[in-house]
Amino acid sequence: MKLTEWTMEEQEKLIEFMTTNSWPYHGHEHPVRALIEKTIVEGGYKSDQVKTFWIENDEGEQVGLVKIFDLQDDIPLFDLRIADSYRGQGYGPKALRIIADFVFSLKEKKIRLEGHTRHDNFAMRKAFERTGFVKEAHLRQAWFSPKQNRYYDAVTYGMTREDWEAGVTTPVVWDDDVKAPAEPPFNPLLLEFPDSFESERLLIRSPKKEDALLSFEAVRHSLEALRPWMPFAQREPNLAEMTANLIEAEADFKLRKDLRLHFFDKKSGQFIGSSGLHRIDWEVRKFEIGYWVDSRFEGKGYVTEAVERITRFAFEELEANRVEIRCDPDNVRSRAVAERLGFDLEGILRKDSVSRHDGKVRDTCVYAKIRA
Repeated sequence: MKLTEWTMEEQEKLIEFMTTNSWPYHGHEHPVRALIEKTIVEGGYKSDQVKTFWIENDEGEQVGLVKIFDLQDDIPLFDLRIADSYRGQGYGPKALRIIADFVFSLKEKKIRLEGHTRHDNFAMRKAFERTGFVKEAHLRQAWFSPKQNRYYDAVTYGMTREDWEAGVTTPVVWDDDVKAPAEPPFNPLLLEFPDSFESERLLIRSPKKEDALLSFEAVRHSLEALRPWMPFAQREPNLAEMTANLIEAEADFKLRKDLRLHFFDKKSGQFIGSSGLHRIDWEVRKFEIGYWVDSRFEGKGYVTEAVERITRFAFEELEANRVEIRCDPDNVRSRAVAERLGFDLEGILRKDSVSRHDGKVRDTCVYAKIRA
């Protein structure tokens, strides 16, 4: 098979071809002479944008006609018609192959070739698919038939230069629901927040290795007061262990695993006590506040001031949804801090923990504040 370019001298032959065959899947099933003549005069079959070819079989018979248009564009279109007497003989797929070869061999290096047909033109659709064209669109109610006075669905098939050159068919991926790009999972290591802040009387900051001696002295002076409630106060403090513990605490703060906070008197620089945000759940944004104070500074409201400021820090800087205070029911000083700051007693967990001090199983009070 081959393509032979139609010339203006062949007007009568073209008019006869178009008017003596039927075209049930085109806009005009039986186009009249006047319409064909008008189209020829207006350049609808031959111009800078349009070329028309006879499709000839190996015997030299003109079995069809193809009009290739939008030739000045990167993406030409075509209109293929096989004469009534030659349909069903496999000429459609063969014609499509030589049309594709012609278009992609043009010096302008066309990007792709497109063809459209009515969705129920199954012969043409099979020809497209057998030739390596890919269905790329299904347009609902887009093809008007004057004879039936109704709209049909239309389908678009295309072939890319890359597929033509490689001799392959690349299917369209239809599962392409528009979705916003997924946000990367939250990584607390990337969360920026200050490692120090102030209240009226206190400087509150992350722990440092250099705090070891100050913390050691505070625990040593407060051992008897801390022993019933704090696991670390069950024996005399050890400076080397305290130093190692603070190195670990400093690293945990940077890794956002645990946020220990030391608080100091702003005027004198004296170490007052330790607090922080522990048992962190970054997904929920839940934190637990713990605290202890050097017994030499008890009764001055430092703990209440520190816990109030740390709670505010949790909600304002860390976007906490929940902040808890947990303590033994008999630890009246700790409970007083929670109640003074408006934490709600949500419940008492019975037989919840074992005391490091006396080995007894104890209850736990759970106080909490939540984001409004």
